[in-house]
Amino acid sequence: MNKVKTVFFCQNCGAQSAKWIGKCPSCGAWNTYAEELIQKSTSSTVHQTGSNERKQTAKPLPIHTIAAAEYPRLMTPDMELNRVLGGGIVPGSIVLMAGEPGIGKSTLLLQVALRLESKKILYVSGEESPQQVKMRADRIGIKNDSCYVLAETNTALLFQYIHELKPDIVIVDSIQTLQTNTIESAAGSISQIRECASELQRYAKESGTPVFIIGHINKEGSIAGPKILEHMVDTVIQFEGDRHYSYRILRTLKNRFGSASELGIYEMQGEGLREVNNPSEILITQRNEPLSGICIAATLEGIRPLLIETQALVTAAVYGNPQRTATGFDLRRLSMLLAVLEKRCGFPFGLKDVFLNIAGGIKVEDPAIDLSIVAALISSFNDMPVSSSVCFAAEVGLSGEVRAINRVEQRISEAQKLGFERIYISQYNKVSKSNKGIQVIALSKVDQLIQALF
Repeated sequence: MNKVKTVFFCQNCGAQSAKWIGKCPSCGAWNTYAEELIQKSTSSTVHQTGSNERKQTAKPLPIHTIAAAEYPRLMTPDMELNRVLGGGIVPGSIVLMAGEPGIGKSTLLLQVALRLESKKILYVSGEESPQQVKMRADRIGIKNDSCYVLAETNTALLFQYIHELKPDIVIVDSIQTLQTNTIESAAGSISQIRECASELQRYAKESGTPVFIIGHINKEGSIAGPKILEHMVDTVIQFEGDRHYSYRILRTLKNRFGSASELGIYEMQGEGLREVNNPSEILITQRNEPLSGICIAATLEGIRPLLIETQALVTAAVYGNPQRTATGFDLRRLSMLLAVLEKRCGFPFGLKDVFLNIAGGIKVEDPAIDLSIVAALISSFNDMPVSSSVCFAAEVGLSGEVRAINRVEQRISEAQKLGFERIYISQYNKVSKSNKGIQVIALSKVDQLIQALF
C-alpha cells in the first residue's frame, strides 16, 4: 500500500508545515503556504539513478590520511564560461543557471553543447519541442552529430534514456518542468523541484557526469523554488542583463570549485551569443568632445580588471525634496559620498538633485570606484569636464581620506593597456616604479583631487 500524505509548503522559501499558517516562520512572508499531496512508495525497489551494486559503508578517517584529489576539468570552447566556472567543468558537478525569461539561458547552453564536438551531450528540453530546439540550433549555425535532444519531463524515463545513451554532459531545461513518480504533486511545486534536483545530484555524483540545470527566477529577482535548491548544487550562476541592451552578464553566485566573484560578458547577436574578450572597450563611451560629469574608474570583477564609465548629473532641486537616483551603484553609498563632499569640501549637494549611472547596464559593488564617482559629481556640479585620458582607482572614507585598495597594479596595467595617461590612486598603496607610459598620481585627501583636476 502507498502512504498518502498532504503537507503545506511555503512557496517562497520551501519551509514545511503540517497545517496551513498565515505567516511563514522561516522567511516571514504572508499567505505563501500551499497544500501539496505527497505519495511515497513503500516497496523496496532500486532507485532509478543509483547503481545495483551494494555500496561500502563509510568510515571516519583522520583528515591527514585523506589523499587530496585534483579535479581534471573539461575546458569548453567558451572562455567566458570557463572563467565563470573557475577554469572549466568539473566532472560530477551540478551547475544551476538562472535568469529572466528570454535572457538567453537556453541559447548559451545549447551553443556550448553544439561547440563541444568531441563530447556526447544530452539536451533535455521540458519547455520546448525538439523542432523548436532544432530551429535555435539552425540559427546558431553549428552542426554537431553528438548532441542529442530529448523532450521528456518524467525523471524515471529520463534516467532510462541516460543509462542507454551514457552522455558526457547532461543539460536540463528546466528544473521546474521535471516531475518524479515518487511524489504526487504538480510539476514546479516545492517538493517536486527538491526531489528532482536530489535525483539529478545523486546521478551526477555517482556517475561523474556534469549536469547543467536551468532554473527560473521569481518576480523579486531571486531564484525560484526552495532555497535548498541552491544549497544542493555545486555552482550557481546567474545570467542577467537588460533586454533593451545587447550585452549579457554571466555572474557567479556560488562556486565550490573556484572563485565566487567571477564575471563573463556576452553580446547577443542574431546567430547567438558572442564572447566579449575586452569588456572595457564596450563599457567606455567613445565621444568626440569632453563632457562634464563623466569619469573612468578602474575596477575588478573577480580576477578580471575592468575600466567602466561613471556618469553623474547634478542639477538644482526645483520639485521639493532633492532626488537621489543611482543605476548600477548602491544608493546608500552615494548618499555617503555626497555627505562627505558637503561636510569636508563645502559643496552644497543638499540642495541639488543627483543622478548617477554606471554605463553599460552593469552593477558594481567595488569600493574602488568611489574616487571616480566623487570626481564625476564635482565635474557635473562645476560643469567642468574631466580629461578622457584620466582614470581613478581609490576608496573614499568618511573623513574625506583617499583609502588604499587591493590589486592596484592590475588596475594600473589595464589603464596603461587602453592608452590612459594618468591614474589617481591612494598614497597608501605601494606601487612599483616600473609603470612606464602612464603617470601615477597619489592622493591622501579628496581636497587634493579637487585642486589637481579643477
